[in-house]
Amino acid sequence: MESVSSPKFLSTLLLFLILSFLLALASASLASQGRALLQWKASLQSQGSLESWNLDTNPCNWTGITCNITRQGRHVIREVNLAHMGLAGTLNGLNFSALSSLTSLNLTFNELHGSIPPTISALSKLTSLDLCTNNFIGTIPLQISSLTKLNSFNLSDNQISGSIPPWLSNMTRLNFLYLSQNNFSGTIPKELGRLESLLELTISTNYIIGSIPPTLGNLTRLQLLYCSNNGISGSIPPELGNLVNLVYLDMGNNSLTGFIPLSVGNWTKLNWFNLWENHLFGSIPHEIGNLVKLTRLSLAQNSLAGSIPTNLGNLTKLQLLYLFENQISGPIPHEIGNLAELIELSLSSNNLSGSIPSWLGNLTKLNIIYLWGNHLSGSIPHEIGNLVKLTELSLAQNSLAGSIPNNLENLTKLELLYLFENQISRPIPHEIQNLVSLRYLDINTNLLDGSIPASVGNLTKLEFLNLFENRISGPIPHELGNLRKLNTLALSANQMSGSIPPSFGSLTNLIDLRLFYNRLSGSLPREFNNITNLKVLLLSNNSFSGHLPHDICKGGVLYYLTLNNNHFEGPIPKSLKNCTSLGRVRLEQNQLSGDISENLGVYPHLSYIDLSFNKLSGKLSPNWGGCHNLSLLRISSNKVTGSIPAELGKLTRLQQLDLSSNYLLGEIPKDLSKLTNLYILTLSNNQLVGEVYPEFGELSNLEILDLSANQLRGRVPKQLGNCVQLQSLKLGNNHLNGSIPFQIGNLVNLQDFLDLSHNSFTGEIPSQFGKLDKLEVLNLSHNELTGHVPPSLSDMMSLLFVDLSYNELEGPLPNNRIFQNAPVEWFAHNKGLCGSVKGLPSCGFHTTSKDDSNKHHKLVLLITVPSILSLFVVFVLLILWKKYMRNDASIEEGGFSIWNFNGEDAYNGIIQATEDFDAKYCIGTGAFSSVYKALLPSGKLVAVKKFHALEIEDSPSKQTFWNEIRALPRFNIGIL
Repeated sequence: MESVSSPKFLSTLLLFLILSFLLALASASLASQGRALLQWKASLQSQGSLESWNLDTNPCNWTGITCNITRQGRHVIREVNLAHMGLAGTLNGLNFSALSSLTSLNLTFNELHGSIPPTISALSKLTSLDLCTNNFIGTIPLQISSLTKLNSFNLSDNQISGSIPPWLSNMTRLNFLYLSQNNFSGTIPKELGRLESLLELTISTNYIIGSIPPTLGNLTRLQLLYCSNNGISGSIPPELGNLVNLVYLDMGNNSLTGFIPLSVGNWTKLNWFNLWENHLFGSIPHEIGNLVKLTRLSLAQNSLAGSIPTNLGNLTKLQLLYLFENQISGPIPHEIGNLAELIELSLSSNNLSGSIPSWLGNLTKLNIIYLWGNHLSGSIPHEIGNLVKLTELSLAQNSLAGSIPNNLENLTKLELLYLFENQISRPIPHEIQNLVSLRYLDINTNLLDGSIPASVGNLTKLEFLNLFENRISGPIPHELGNLRKLNTLALSANQMSGSIPPSFGSLTNLIDLRLFYNRLSGSLPREFNNITNLKVLLLSNNSFSGHLPHDICKGGVLYYLTLNNNHFEGPIPKSLKNCTSLGRVRLEQNQLSGDISENLGVYPHLSYIDLSFNKLSGKLSPNWGGCHNLSLLRISSNKVTGSIPAELGKLTRLQQLDLSSNYLLGEIPKDLSKLTNLYILTLSNNQLVGEVYPEFGELSNLEILDLSANQLRGRVPKQLGNCVQLQSLKLGNNHLNGSIPFQIGNLVNLQDFLDLSHNSFTGEIPSQFGKLDKLEVLNLSHNELTGHVPPSLSDMMSLLFVDLSYNELEGPLPNNRIFQNAPVEWFAHNKGLCGSVKGLPSCGFHTTSKDDSNKHHKLVLLITVPSILSLFVVFVLLILWKKYMRNDASIEEGGFSIWNFNGEDAYNGIIQATEDFDAKYCIGTGAFSSVYKALLPSGKLVAVKKFHALEIEDSPSKQTFWNEIRALPRFNIGIL
């Protein structure tokens, strides 16, 4: 036995102690890392996913943990993969320094939140950091720049904000940088061009603006570049043509402008090329034909013009070609027929012309063809029937003619067929029954005739059927009741007759039924009550009769109901009273009856309701005030009684209110003046009393006001002149009195009617009416108006009809076309109107034409301003020839006192006596005037002094003139 003190024994013992120490040290290190991870577990809510960590003391056996053994035999944790673990909470309290050997940290697809802690930089050996698909906020901490060994950095699908840090360029080993689907803003830092090892860069779906830096052209190893869904602007830098290793490029949904650079032809490895939804213009470069590995090309939703390049036919691997919503013109090139791998072809919404090429039938792998919204003509080629894999075909909104090819029956996988807005004719082929997969069929707005084939009932997967606006006739086939999945049926604007088949009761999934503008008749079948999911029911303009279905709103979702212009009778269904979903209701032009207050309720979503021209009775409920979204309310031409509820004043969105032709009583509520959005207010043909309130002048948007045929009294408030948007004003057939306020002349937009007839208005017609030069109809008849018709009415150049009859008007009519050519009935029963109207007396030399007034002389009493601005002013000095120097009393007896002198009669007499101031009557001429003798019709001889206005105005001295003026008061002067 060896001595314990021997050298060999001691060396063995020392080695054992060293190994034990190292093992203990390794165990202590691993335990320390395990405790750090347990602290993570305690900090993060794991929803049970990490419970296995408590069952084993060795963390290398825990879920998501990967360990390595060092050269010294130590176990270290290298990778932590806790993706999809349901983790929640923040990272702020985690101890990262204990895991300094970590090379990979994956926390993706959890619910972690808060900011990314700067302490994560303690993981200095990290090569992969993946935090995507969480709820992290804040900015990227600067300390991450120290993780210079990072190869992959993924922050996608979080809520991280701020700008993309330029210092990311220090992480030169990065191959993968994913920053998409965050809240990053600012521009793309040009420094990213230093990451020459980068293979994949995604910054899509952020708020990045500015242009693409040309320095990105330095990333020559880049294979994937996604920057779609941002606000990036400017042109595409030609330098990007250096990215010769690109396989995937997506710049869609930005604001890029300019041309597509020719350098894109260098991307010969490109597989995906997406520039959709930008503002690119110019033509599609032919160089794209070099990208022979392309499988997906989308240049849609730009402003590209020109024709489709023929060398796109080189892209024989292409599976998807999207060029829709551009301005591309010309025919579809036949070279597209080379794209034998094509699965989806969308050229819709362009300016393509010519016919649909027959070779399209050779692309037998096609699933989708969208050619709608072009100028394609000709017929639908039969060869399309060869595309048996087709699931969607839209040729709508073109100029296609001819019939629907029978061999479309081969397309048994077709789910969508849109042919609407063409010129397709002939009947729907019976073979359509073979399209057993069809879910959407829309052939509206064509020239289809004949009847709907009963075989359509075999399309049992059909969800949408629209044959609106054709020439289809005959009855609705009862086989349509087999379409149990149908949710939309539109047969409107055809020539269909007969009744709705009872089989419609089987269409329990129907939410939209449109049969308006046909020749349908009869009552709605009782089975109609089974359709409880209806949101839209449009049956207007037919000849339906009978009662409305009592359960028409049983499902409580009905929104759009139009049954107008039929012969429905009976009460409004009670199910409508609690149908709070209603948004638009049209029941006018029927024979509905019953109490309106019992069958209608409060509708918070209702914006439009028209119940006019029925036989409804009862009173208006105050509940109407609860329909806060109402913009139109019409209940005209019924038998409604009672007063107008003041609660209507709560309908602040109301734009049209028509309660005309009922039996309404009481006053018009002042609260209606609160309806400042109102532009039509019609309350005519009722029994309303009271006055027109001044507050109505606050309705500044009013365009039509009709209060006619009531029993309103009092004066018209001048405030109505504030309603300057009025185009029609009707106050006729009331008991209004007083003068017509001149402020009505401010309503310069009056165009259709100004009707104040059949009232008790007094005074003169306001001269301000001359400003109403757009007005077509003026009716002031059957009042007590006096005085002359204002000459200014000659300015009303748009007048087509005017009625001034049954008043006390006198004097000449205005001298314009409408008055010259008018029938005498328009002016009958007045005091003494004259003019050129046949049946009225002539006015002689007198005229009130605005043009003629500048050709005649006026008599004035006094000049009140220091200068004379008119062409000439005539002062008439009336002097009795034989009684020139007699006293005032004798002059008074002669009838020429200023107190009883009629200047207008004297003026007419003077013009006639002097033959319009003919020179042969001149008896003297001075510096400023001439004197004429005139023998008036009364037999009196007078001298008339006529001043020359222009000579006076141009005189170097006016003092003599004014002295003569001052002398005039000694004589009796006439005033016109």
